[in-house]
Amino acid sequence: MSNKTYKSEYQRELALLQIELLKFQNYVKEKGLRVLIIMEGRDAAGKGGCIKRLIEHLNPRGCRVVALEKPSDVEKTQWYFQRYVAHLPSAGEIVIFDRSWYNRAGVEPVMGFCSQEEHKQFLREVPKFEEMIIDSGIKFFKFYLSVSKEEQKKRFKERLTDPLKQFKISPVDKKSQELWDQYSVAKYSMLLSSNTPIAPWTIITSDDKKKARINIFKYILSNVDYPNKIDKKALAYDQTLVRSGETEIKRIESGLNKEGLKSIN
Repeated sequence: MSNKTYKSEYQRELALLQIELLKFQNYVKEKGLRVLIIMEGRDAAGKGGCIKRLIEHLNPRGCRVVALEKPSDVEKTQWYFQRYVAHLPSAGEIVIFDRSWYNRAGVEPVMGFCSQEEHKQFLREVPKFEEMIIDSGIKFFKFYLSVSKEEQKKRFKERLTDPLKQFKISPVDKKSQELWDQYSVAKYSMLLSSNTPIAPWTIITSDDKKKARINIFKYILSNVDYPNKIDKKALAYDQTLVRSGETEIKRIESGLNKEGLKSIN
């Protein structure tokens, strides 16, 4: 398939899925449902691009994106999850977190922004916190976009040379390649602690951004109900690019035995 044909097919499929997501949003509003989606992954994994396409045609009155800055001095004294609770969805809302409380499972311990004890406490508490979210009636999706070290390096280079992307480069980004192994260990610990039956992770291979976006749409839409839904065959996601948290844990453990930390995306 030529690059032009690939882009055309992508745009066609994306438009179809965006219509379906809008149908779902209308149903969420009508029934007063609450939907929470969190997007996690390494720097330059493609989280922002996925979120942009998800919300592109949704009604902003019923959809919010939450991307919190670093905690204030007051927030640092509060229960860790407190500032996130305020942003959970109300009736009729879809809320998408561009990064979430899982900062404490990745960036914070790797960069030294929290103590080892605070990291361990988070890993103990997060399953209970998410169980409360689900018990309250919120429909909850947890996505981790998995980018390879080589692709991440390529995207960082693009950011440095593209004036429209230079704003994305931060000191944390600049350390990402250097600290790849530490982030790999943190990801593994996160999955072991927080991939639970009630709140499982869904891992999306994101070296191809377009495929990652399409498969996130399909995964969400295939796991919710709403009127006039298209045939389920049109929502079948690519299982070579979408895998469960349990599968990812096994994949990491297999990679550790064979190749070491560098095999962990």
